[in-house]
Amino acid sequence: MNILPQSKHYNLTHYQQRYNWDCGLSCILMILSSTQREQFLNNFEGICREEGFGSSTWTIDLCYLLQRYQVRHEYYTQTLGIDPNYTQHMYYSKIIDKDEKRVTRKFKDAKAHGLRVLQRTVDMEVIIKHLARNGPVILLTNASLLTCEICKRNALEKFGYAGHYVVLCGYDMNLQKLFYHNPEVHDGHICRCLSEAMDTARTAFGTDQDIIFIYEQQQSNDQ
Repeated sequence: MNILPQSKHYNLTHYQQRYNWDCGLSCILMILSSTQREQFLNNFEGICREEGFGSSTWTIDLCYLLQRYQVRHEYYTQTLGIDPNYTQHMYYSKIIDKDEKRVTRKFKDAKAHGLRVLQRTVDMEVIIKHLARNGPVILLTNASLLTCEICKRNALEKFGYAGHYVVLCGYDMNLQKLFYHNPEVHDGHICRCLSEAMDTARTAFGTDQDIIFIYEQQQSNDQ
């Protein structure tokens, strides 16, 4: 039986989001090597245009970007496509009409593009095991429920649903805490919270429990 280490941490280069819509792209930039990151940033507008998402990214868009840079990953979601219930949701109602065709097409074509997309939800134990053995994790959360012991932010600062991506980069079983990079952070510190609190934020209505498991390759010289 393989016993998991009591703690684990991945050293990622923090990247602060520049706009109010690019938290997902900022998470991708933290996963990429330094060479890949530079290439993406130098061609940012062109790549966003080629990928077709403009200033509205869904998790499936992030997967196509990871595939573009040959980062091995798996995407688990509660809904393959767009949950029809979201059309009545204030957060999504403004963007669904604009994004529906692209998102639906990308889900449909995912397998042909070599993407591994599964309609599946996982518990925190699975997430911890992945962190212990394979690599970081990109999560879609409800920012209104996201708390950090360092930032000292709480749900009173926001209201309703606010989709926000973060990168889990480690855990400590003794403390029952997760460590993560929040693209909103301006000073580069690593956020931390109880694993139970993160579970609440990532399983909230609106997230589809979207999760991207990153499989770390051998570190190259430019990382």
